[in-house]
Amino acid sequence: METDLNDYTVIKEGEAEILMHKKNQVFFNKAQVNNRDMSIAVLREFISKRKQEHEAKSSKRTRPASKVIEKDASEASKEETPSKNGMNNGDHEVASEDGPSSASKDPAKTTERFAPREPKPPKVLEALSASGLRALRYAREIEGIGQVVALDNDLASVEACQRNIKFNGSVAISKVESHHTDARVHMLTHPKEFDVVDLDPYGSPSIFLDSAIQSVTDGGLLMCTATDMAVLCGGNGEVCYSKYGSYPLRAKYCHEMALRILLASIESHANRYKRYIVPVLSVQMDFYVRVFVRVYTSASAMKNTPLKLSYVYQCIGCDSFHLQPVGRSLPKNNSVRYLPAIGPLVKQDCNHCGKKYNMGGPIWSAPMHDQEWVTSILNSVKSMKDRYPAYDLISAVLTTVSEELLDVPLFLSLHNLCATLKCISPSAAMFRSAVINANYRISGTHVNPLGMKTDAPMEVIWDIMRCWVKNHPIKAQSPEQPGSVILSKEPSHEVDFSRHIGSLSKAQAKKVARFLPNPEKHWGPKLRAGRQITSKHVSLIGHEAVNGHLNQHPEELKEDEEAEQEDNVQVEVDPKRQKTTTENMSSTS
Repeated sequence: METDLNDYTVIKEGEAEILMHKKNQVFFNKAQVNNRDMSIAVLREFISKRKQEHEAKSSKRTRPASKVIEKDASEASKEETPSKNGMNNGDHEVASEDGPSSASKDPAKTTERFAPREPKPPKVLEALSASGLRALRYAREIEGIGQVVALDNDLASVEACQRNIKFNGSVAISKVESHHTDARVHMLTHPKEFDVVDLDPYGSPSIFLDSAIQSVTDGGLLMCTATDMAVLCGGNGEVCYSKYGSYPLRAKYCHEMALRILLASIESHANRYKRYIVPVLSVQMDFYVRVFVRVYTSASAMKNTPLKLSYVYQCIGCDSFHLQPVGRSLPKNNSVRYLPAIGPLVKQDCNHCGKKYNMGGPIWSAPMHDQEWVTSILNSVKSMKDRYPAYDLISAVLTTVSEELLDVPLFLSLHNLCATLKCISPSAAMFRSAVINANYRISGTHVNPLGMKTDAPMEVIWDIMRCWVKNHPIKAQSPEQPGSVILSKEPSHEVDFSRHIGSLSKAQAKKVARFLPNPEKHWGPKLRAGRQITSKHVSLIGHEAVNGHLNQHPEELKEDEEAEQEDNVQVEVDPKRQKTTTENMSSTS
């Protein structure tokens, strides 16, 4: 391999090593180590589950075959007895050698025919490979993995990926292949070929979803990341609708809503091809959301999709929200009839504070996780602690996910409830106890440390807060304020704030860390490949990176600073040029 290692920095993550050039030619994001570790953990579980499913199918096929063999053997034993006409066993065997019962004479061959075969190693597609680090880690760290196909539409990235494949030795060379092509075209021309498809774009995955959903085998795994959180969380609702077909709401639960919008979008693309998804894990980490879904084909099961989607009504005055399902089902004899949902679910004005509602969605309102998968993945991660560079974070996230209420979409924020009433906040344990004592369920959420998922209706939640304010009086407010309207009503439920044993989750009781701080400053998405790093990026990547952490020579940095100073002078002299320059920058970004 003819490569001058002096021009590169060796980056090691897990068991893989890559060569990164001193210039930002190929995108690499250190913060995505959490993403890659979580993907490896889920992939290991997928291979294990796939093997179990294959064995279960094989056992079903061999059961009837074994019964046929036993029946044929009993019939053969009867035929082998000496007959009255003096024919011996040998004469009978020769006469029936080519007959239909010849197979039954050799049970060993029949057993071999129905013997369960080992499932083929899963074939993985990494649609946007960049440096190829993710593909290399899959190949080197996951036992039982098959061929890993790494694609990229940037020639420099493909060259870097091929260089890194050679750098990682024989295992990587035998399992990983890199191609310079458009991922969408490749996936469309290879329908139902890949057992695992991994989408991790820089921004929105929306343009890849249609082709990705077609390239996954039946029962395969689709892993998808979305980093355009400003769009998904309501910063640009119209853009979110154009990309994902759903309108977001700017509420405290916006990050979970982002997950559910992405799931609803994937389901929509799958339904076009008589397919549907089953989420096994959906997480919001760092600056992105990541979902893991299995894809199945069934025209009849696809009809349940409207039952899994809902619109969200969010009050603009208080934290009250309500979910309106898109459809409903009606059992009829031995069949099911699918009908539109009955509405409207809420009045035009909020029952609690009298303000109007904003409507968002549709979102995925069915469970986002499979509890069995989450528990199994968490146990596997703990047993292989040393093989995950980001063990602390992914184990914390999985622990919190394992304790979430699966059938409760979105969540409330205790601090937001108190902000509406302008009162001091009860402790989380006290609030949880009040909900549990009222015979409702409540849990935390991995999305927000202060978020609480509960199946208690908003009437009960506000009654709890009314009783809390009675014991902790507040200053008089304007009667038009939402909090004043809510407190003007008397509670209709008795509230018990006595400490309940279930007010703390198992992780909290054991003092297991569930939410970790960032490992270092400026932890987040880095610059796109090809962007020049100058002093204006201090706020993004820090002084250390600008001053040479990314192997940029001082002469180049000085030239960049001088160029930046010249641009600043020109901007001050000519305001019109400033407007033109700003427009050009926005168009290129």
